[in-house]
Order: sequence, then structure tokens, then C-alpha cells
Amino acid sequence: MIFFIISSGLAGVLIILPSLLNFKAYSHFQEKNSSYECGFEPFSSAHKTFDVHFVVVAVLFLLFDFELLMLFPYVIGYDYMLRYNGPFSAFNLFFFLFLLLVGFIYEWMRGALIWPIFINKVSQ
Repeated sequence: MIFFIISSGLAGVLIILPSLLNFKAYSHFQEKNSSYECGFEPFSSAHKTFDVHFVVVAVLFLLFDFELLMLFPYVIGYDYMLRYNGPFSAFNLFFFLFLLLVGFIYEWMRGALIWPIFINKVSQ
């Protein structure tokens, strides 16, 4: 309970402290408030539109890559698991592969793996 109180208090202090010590609001220097302190003015706005599809593909890659990484213990210790757990270990492995396949098919059917540039070429 003491650890919970100390960690909650520390978290509260760390959340409130930056708003109290906001040095940016007290800065009146033109050079410090400029967008680039060491060079040139920006050519265009930094707030450009970004296709979220890249992020979705990256997250799906990490998700499926991590799930495939979970197969390595099965591959290395399959003989041991089969000897001591029997057919349940094989069922566990195939159920995991089935869930991986269902997730992949679901994302494929939703169109998350199709690049927008290919959609434009196919529709023309």
C-alpha cells in the first residue's frame, strides 16, 4: 500500500510539474521562438497529410511477425511437448496457426494489405 501511495504521488507530481514549469511561455526571444534556430526558414508546412495505410501495414507486420516468433518455442520443444503433453500440444499448435490464418484472412478481406496505389491502377 505504501508503494502504491508513493508511486501515485510521484505520477501526479510528474503530470502537474511540467505545466507549472512551462519555460516556453516565458521565452521572449525571437530566435528561440523561430522554427529553426540554426538555419533557414521552412520551405513548406510541416503538417502534411500522411497516409495512415503505412502505419496499418507496419502494425500488421509487427503483429504477425511477433505471432510467428511465438512459433519458435513450439518448433524447438515440440518433441518434448509431444512426449509429455501428448496430442494436446499438437492441438495447441494447430489452434494457434488457425487463429493466425483467420486473422490474416480477415485483414486481407478488409483490404488492409492492399496498397492504395494499386487500387487506383486497377480501377482505371
